[in-house]
Amino acid sequence: MRTYPGAPIVGIGVVLLRGAQVLLVRRGKPPGAGTWSLPGGGQELGERAEDCARRELLEETGLTAGPLTLIAHVDLIQRDAQGRIEYHYTILDFGGRYVAGEARAGDDVTALAWADVDALEDYALTEAACAVIARAVSVLPP
Repeated sequence: MRTYPGAPIVGIGVVLLRGAQVLLVRRGKPPGAGTWSLPGGGQELGERAEDCARRELLEETGLTAGPLTLIAHVDLIQRDAQGRIEYHYTILDFGGRYVAGEARAGDDVTALAWADVDALEDYALTEAACAVIARAVSVLPP
C-alpha cells in the first residue's frame, strides 16, 4: 500500500549522466504526477538496491548505466489536508553514466528529456533533486 503506509517505503532513484546532461522523466502517477524528476521507483522485496535502480531505469526509460555509485538519500514525506502522512518514501539515489539504449518513456513515465545540468530551471525540479544532481556531477568520474 503506497498511500497512508504503516512504514516508510524504500524508493530508488537514478541520476543518469550523458556528458553535461542528466536524464529527467515526467511522472505519470502520484505522488508527483505531471512533474519532472529522476527516474526510479519502489524497491521490491528480495531485490538489491542497485538491481532495483537498474530495473527501474530500464523499465522507465529503456536505458542502461555503467557502474553505479550511491550518491545521496532523500526523505519524501507528504501529508494530506488533515495532516496525515499520505506518502512516506526513503529514496536512495544512485548515479551513473549512460551506456546504451534508445530513450523512450515507459512504465509510469509520460515523457523524458536529456537536460543540461546547468539549465534545469525549466523543469521545476525539487530542491532535493537539484542537490542530488549537483552531487552526482561532482562525484562521478567523467
